[in-house]
Amino acid sequence: MCMKKLTLKNNSLLLLSFLLLTLGSCSKNDDNNNPPNTIAYVVSTDADLSTLETAVEKANLGATLSGPGPLTLFAPTNDGFTAAGITEADISAMSVDDVTKLLLYHVLPSAIPSDSVPAGPNAKVVTAGGDSVFVTNNANGVFINGVKVTEANISATNGIVHKIGNVLRPAVGNIVASAQADTSLSFLVAAIVHASTGSVDIAALLSGSTILTVFAPTNNAFRAAGYTSIDQINAVLPDELAGILAYHVLNGRIFSSDLTDGQQVTTLTGAPVTIGVSSSVTVKGNSNQSASNVVKANIVATNGVIHLIDQVLLP
Repeated sequence: MCMKKLTLKNNSLLLLSFLLLTLGSCSKNDDNNNPPNTIAYVVSTDADLSTLETAVEKANLGATLSGPGPLTLFAPTNDGFTAAGITEADISAMSVDDVTKLLLYHVLPSAIPSDSVPAGPNAKVVTAGGDSVFVTNNANGVFINGVKVTEANISATNGIVHKIGNVLRPAVGNIVASAQADTSLSFLVAAIVHASTGSVDIAALLSGSTILTVFAPTNNAFRAAGYTSIDQINAVLPDELAGILAYHVLNGRIFSSDLTDGQQVTTLTGAPVTIGVSSSVTVKGNSNQSASNVVKANIVATNGVIHLIDQVLLP
């Protein structure tokens, strides 16, 4: 009788152990049916990519990232989402279409290891969503839209994953349209419109086909420079304002990763600004007492790139 009770007890313990092991192995990965070692599986099993996993689930892209490929995923880490100001709650609040478009901007329809990334600088590559990204491979590392790859060549059965330290965002339009879409640049938009009533149509330049880089002063930057309202901006002579704005524009698509400390780059006025990259990216005009900080870098436009700055540059 004692032996029978002992046997039953042992059987119960064995059953409990089996259930615990089974439940412990039934993670979100199994619920998503991600085949082992696919890109989707890599994302779902890496704790550093949990915010990205939330986005993948929201967009229902698990099957795509588990498909035959080959694909390359530039995967923003959790810190990368934080740097971009995007939380899991933000992702939940976005529409499925918006999250899908955002994620597909990080996917290339081929497997590209880091040593096969073009030297560039800023070689154009078409994403799985049909948009363009710009890649560089130099002595400082691999960059996409100016964002550095922090961990490269994570192998998957259907492609490759490269971790990156920020979230890539597709262009919303040309430089003027991009500025119009950013409420922190409404003073700049007003300045562009007013300046274009003079002899230089700077709005046409910034919305045209010429590839440009703009150091874009935020509204607070204009206020700090003494332009406390749009009315004050409109009180400036249009040609004078156009000259100030042109001093914020460079020829070519120049991401933050293309800049070096102490570099002088020539603006459209022919006068240079001075770059700093020691701890963060800064830009200083000839008549500025201190350098302006780049508060948000590498905003991609269809005709170039925008960097938000916290001071108006003075020639």
